[in-house]
Amino acid sequence: MGIFEDESVIQSSIPPAKMFKAFVLDAETIMPKIVPGAVKSVEILEGSTGPGTVKLITFSEGGPFKSMKHKVDYLDKEKFTFGYSVIGGDILGPEVEKVSHDIKFEATPEGGSVCTNLTKYYTIGDFEMKEELIKPAKEKGEGLFKAFEAFVLANPDEF
Repeated sequence: MGIFEDESVIQSSIPPAKMFKAFVLDAETIMPKIVPGAVKSVEILEGSTGPGTVKLITFSEGGPFKSMKHKVDYLDKEKFTFGYSVIGGDILGPEVEKVSHDIKFEATPEGGSVCTNLTKYYTIGDFEMKEELIKPAKEKGEGLFKAFEAFVLANPDEF
């Protein structure tokens, strides 16, 4: 097994508490609204929302994948940090055992936030993860983040 790490950093004009609430705490209700063409539903299979919670994300028909199962590893509402691992679903493919994400929101001097996401791909056997394989997923993740940001800006009273 190998481990391939990749880091993304995204700036937002929205303060960390609001982005954390939308992107982490309210994700299962917001995601199908902001990307209905990609996400059909988000269902909690085990737990409530904290560490150990397992969620099933079902993708809309017509896309390349059917589902993704992820488990919450940790959640710190005061420090705006969140960790989860993709542990199942056809999104992993035969070469990847799991993908873990460590997400942190920090305040910027301008009143916005910066989101850092450290992603670790745990590969099976001798398979080597290459940058060109993760680039599409990374771009979709950044696009999803921007969709959450737009939702917060359009619905400021909810956050």
